[in-house]
Order: sequence, then structure tokens, then C-alpha cells
Amino acid sequence: MEEQKHEIKLKKINEYTWEIPQTGQMKVPMRIYASEKLLEKMKDDRTLRQASQIAVLPGIQQYGCVMPDGHEGYGFPIGGVAALDVETGGISPGGIGFDINCGVRLLATNLKKEQITPKVKQLLDSLFKSVPAGLGSSNITVTKEILDEVLDKGAKWAVENGYGNEDDLANCESNGCMKTADASSVSDKAKNRGRKQLATLGSGNHFLEIQYVDEIFDKEIAKAFGFTEPGQVVIMIHCGSRGLGHQVCSDYLREMERTFPELLQKLPDRQLIYAPAGTKLCTDYLQAMSAAANFAWCNRHIIGHQTRTAFKKVFPEVEMKTVYDVAHNICKVEEHEINGEMKKVYLHRKGATRAFPPGHPELSETYQKTGQPILLPGSMGTASYVLVGTEEGMKTTFGSTAHGAGRVMSRHAALQQFRGEQVKKDLEAQGISLKSASWKGVAEEAPGVYKDIEEVAKVSHEVGIGRKVVRVKPMGCIKG
Repeated sequence: MEEQKHEIKLKKINEYTWEIPQTGQMKVPMRIYASEKLLEKMKDDRTLRQASQIAVLPGIQQYGCVMPDGHEGYGFPIGGVAALDVETGGISPGGIGFDINCGVRLLATNLKKEQITPKVKQLLDSLFKSVPAGLGSSNITVTKEILDEVLDKGAKWAVENGYGNEDDLANCESNGCMKTADASSVSDKAKNRGRKQLATLGSGNHFLEIQYVDEIFDKEIAKAFGFTEPGQVVIMIHCGSRGLGHQVCSDYLREMERTFPELLQKLPDRQLIYAPAGTKLCTDYLQAMSAAANFAWCNRHIIGHQTRTAFKKVFPEVEMKTVYDVAHNICKVEEHEINGEMKKVYLHRKGATRAFPPGHPELSETYQKTGQPILLPGSMGTASYVLVGTEEGMKTTFGSTAHGAGRVMSRHAALQQFRGEQVKKDLEAQGISLKSASWKGVAEEAPGVYKDIEEVAKVSHEVGIGRKVVRVKPMGCIKG
């Protein structure tokens, strides 16, 4: 591991920006956005080595990026961002991840912290019944025909079938639907895994958390986002495409390895396998990945609806509005200014959040003047942040920033160090209620497993790739 620390040479550009210079097979340099403290964590695993390997991919533009929460992943480091030309590049599943469109939805309420403090456990019980967590099945089982509609339409299917409303769609990245989706590109095996998992939280690092606004950094933007004052109650939902997305990724990784064995020979890591632009496999994977992304948006959308329903059982007067829903494991065809000209690219964001600035045509009217809300979850014992997209981020990181706190410990290591029961006691001592489908899951997601969210938010803010708007803190959490 010590040897690994000295393998990658870094050039310091400023206090929070570092560069891996272009060497060897690298086609471009790599930019790392981190404080000294966060950079040391990256040196403890293969983050920097994986970052340098991204730069060998064909058609990669300008430079690749690693966000402040970056850590080792499959192929790309988590926190990796890369723009591959739509004509000379391609799409790499390792640059998206197995949990396609893992993302976050934030709901703002008209309730105050003091109103719900005595009833947090009652609310968690109600939510736990409405939103299945862990490895269990959904309250909603759909037919194959209906699932195909979900894959093609995304969150729009949910609204058409009585879940949520049009306002929820307007405040969702891509209105909750990638138009590049085609359900026919998704295997039957993947569909069978997804049929019983719609409207479920899942396990791992997924959660549903009752939070309150702790601090407001930008009053004007906070007001536009729907945050009125400290103490306001919000709900954060973090989940993705469940087994369906995982199977899509697995299916296409294997297919790419079979179809393009000669590419494997040229790559520094077989996990970077990609489908070259212009090939049928590249088109098929984009369609299947987009369909899995639509499943995830529909999933979070229905969970948002079920959350409203559960809250109304305890607080009939509750009003609940979607602030935003954003993906952080995805590839999209986007247009960016590169070396003075506009180029279409396959923009890979793997453990990185889209962060578009004011005036961007993809943003809804609500956020045209402010820029896009960025949702940055911490761990279940720490704060989370809402940031806002900037022009600076559009220029330097292809409109991207961090996606959360980022792990510093594997799940196996976490189980060696933490006990779920003790984690729950420690959280309750801080006034945070916890409900979970398994003690193992709690131990694997202990707050000590994650980086310092305060440091991640600070770097994003100081570099200008996401400005701080509000900080929220947990009151009650449901884990898978």
C-alpha cells in the first residue's frame, strides 16, 4: 500500500486542485479536487491509480476529474467524471457503476422540528410499513408489460398511475425520464429482478431520513429552493435501480468483454471495458442503462409518494414538496464547451452529481435563475448538504460535483470494527432514531465508515463546483 502512495505523481494547482500530468498512455491529464486531508484518504486506496487509468480511454476530452469524496471503485474511482466524444469515444459501464441512477430525492415539508420530535419513532414505523427496506419485496408487483412502460417512461408512469404529481416531475433531473431508454434492450433476467422491487429502498448505503434544516448559508437561494427557516423538516431519499440496474450492468459488461476482446488487451484494467461509439452494443447499452435510470427515477418518485402518505397518517395537515431529485451514477449525452467549441460527449458521472448553473436549458423554470439544487448526503450520524450549481463548475468539471461523504472503509472492515446494536445506541444518544432491516446493514453503514462531509462540502464550495445553500441534520433514519 505504501508503494501505491508513491506511484502517482501529483502537481498542485491551488489549495484544493491537483493534477496527475499526462504520461504514458494517458490521452489527457486528470484533475483531483480535494483538500490535503481528503487527498491522504485517496492515497490509501487505488483512487489515484484508477484516475490515471481513465485517461487512456478513447475520445476522452480535456481532462478527467475526481470529486472531493473520491475513493476506489469498479473501473472508475467513485467520484470519477469523464467526457468521451460521441463519435470517437464510447460508453464504459465502469464509469457509471452497478447501481445505475443511484441518486437522491429531497422533500421539504411545512413541519417544524419541535412538532415531530415526540413522534419521530411513530413516523419511522409508518414509513417502514409504506416503504419496504432491505432485501424484501415491494408492496407493488408489476407485470412484465407494466414494467416495460416504467422502463420507457420513468417517473411519468408513476404520475399517470396516481403516484405523486406533475410538480414532482418538474423538480426532477430530466423530468424523471431519459428519452434514450428502450425496454427491449433490457434482458428478461434483469426485468425479473426488477418486477418485485419497484418502490423499495433496498440495502447497502440506501436510506430514508427525516432531517431538519440546521443552517442556511444563502437565504435567497434557500428560499427559492423551498427552505424557509432553521428547524424546517425535510426528508431525504437515497436509492437506485435495485437488482434491475445491477443486472443491466453485469449483462453488458460480459457482452462487451465477449464482443471486444482486443480492447481488453489494450486497457490497463479490464474493468474499464467499453462499447465504442457507433457500435450496436454502444447503442444497446445506452438504451438499457437509460431504462434502468428511468426505473430508479420511478422508484424514488413512488417512495416520495409513499412518504407523503405515511406522514399524513401522523400529521394530516402536512404539505410536502419535492425540492429536487438528482442522479449520481449515470452517463448522458451532453453538450459542453471544450477548447472553445461545443462538443457532444458521453458524460460519465460515477459517484458524482450533476451540478448545472443558472440559465442552463435543461433546468426547469423554477431553477433557471438560481442554478440546480445539488443533494449531498452525509452518513446517518452526520449532516447532509444542499448546494447549488455554478458557472465555474460547468467550465471545470463538466457541471459536476461530489455525491456524498464517500467511504473510507470496506463493508468487510466495517463489520470487523462496528456492531449494529452499538451504532444504534450511539445514534440514539445523539437524539437520532434508527429503524433498520438488519443489524449487519447498520454496522456496514456506521458513521465512522465515511469521510468528513463537512470537508467534502467545504472543498466543493471553495473550488466553486457547488456553493453551499443549507445544511440539514438527521432526526430519524431508515436503513436497508
